[in-house]
Amino acid sequence: MKKKHLKMQLTLVSIGLLLFILTYVFYPNIKKNKVSKDLSIGKNFEKTVDTEKMTTFDSLEYKGLYDFNKPFKVKSKKAYILNKEPDIVHMDNMHVIMYLTDGRIVNITSDKGRYNKTTYNCFFEQNVKATDGSTKIFSENLNLIATENLLEIYNNVSLDNTAGYVEADKINYNFETKHFKILMFDDKSIKMKIFR
Repeated sequence: MKKKHLKMQLTLVSIGLLLFILTYVFYPNIKKNKVSKDLSIGKNFEKTVDTEKMTTFDSLEYKGLYDFNKPFKVKSKKAYILNKEPDIVHMDNMHVIMYLTDGRIVNITSDKGRYNKTTYNCFFEQNVKATDGSTKIFSENLNLIATENLLEIYNNVSLDNTAGYVEADKINYNFETKHFKILMFDDKSIKMKIFR
């Protein structure tokens, strides 16, 4: 009888460890690799631009739905699509407008950016500004990860809302819930300034 219980306990512990490893190690790496691929495309773009291998647009606009019921628009004064990466749109003067379920409108602008037409992920660079009316965010980089309903804001970040003013290395913010998580690079202790 003890051998059966021991065997069953070992089986359950093994299944538990497997689920733990899949949930906290394997699955996050898959998502990180997908986002890293989108980020690396933008870094390599300026090195590989060949005007014969890309299509250019003026006053480009995409419209769509995320989460099945929330409309959004992605606009740009000038845009480029490389023939070898047709799902990635490189944009100058990028502007994204998201319409939230509670009636708020989120506007995000930057000097440069990239939009993935299949995942709806947006990557903003240089002079980034984001606002929903009551919250204002300024930074050098902002990643709008549509698949996770998350804004990753980093490099010279300042966030101003009704609760106060925050400066940090990185902030993860959710416009739907209005929750944010303040982070530091290199997993060091958080240094932030809160002004009221």
